[in-house]
Amino acid sequence: MDYRKAEFIKSAADPSGFIRDGLPQVAFAGRSNVGKSSVINSIVRRKNFARVGSSPGKTAHINYFLIDQKFYLVDLPGYGYAEVSKAERDRWGRLMESYFASGLVTLGVQIVDVRHKPTADDITMMNWFKASQVDAIVVANKLDKCKKSELPGNIARIRETLDLSEDTPIVYYSAATHSEREALLLALDGALSLE
Repeated sequence: MDYRKAEFIKSAADPSGFIRDGLPQVAFAGRSNVGKSSVINSIVRRKNFARVGSSPGKTAHINYFLIDQKFYLVDLPGYGYAEVSKAERDRWGRLMESYFASGLVTLGVQIVDVRHKPTADDITMMNWFKASQVDAIVVANKLDKCKKSELPGNIARIRETLDLSEDTPIVYYSAATHSEREALLLALDGALSLE
């Protein structure tokens, strides 16, 4: 699959905007400051493909990107950013709940910071994937900022905190250096079983 063949299709502000054409949908989720847009940009090898906000909490809609005419990479609103108004957080929450209830999600990709214990919001997001009976891949981003000696313990903590089964992959990643990009693409390809 050629991840560089990527195009922005649309943003959905409410359920009427969800794409329902039968193609697989891979939902990317993560805290507002975890580098979700940077990971997406790294995957497709384009610097400003998914906009990187100057301040966290910029992705307010569900954004659809078509990859190689084969599946949608779905960029979900970032969560857990305190400076966004409660009304806006509530709107995001309703949008996310509607999306997960739609049955459209094929695979979840949850991005966490490899250096830190996942937050309560991270746990809630993973529980949404589990409740939707969707397989998930966890991307432990910011590998370039983590000491190698701390990695095994941090990964074990992520697996334990998110209550992941042993067959849920955790891919170390650095959006800054593209380190482990091929490992992530292999995990995506394998989970989607697409040629």
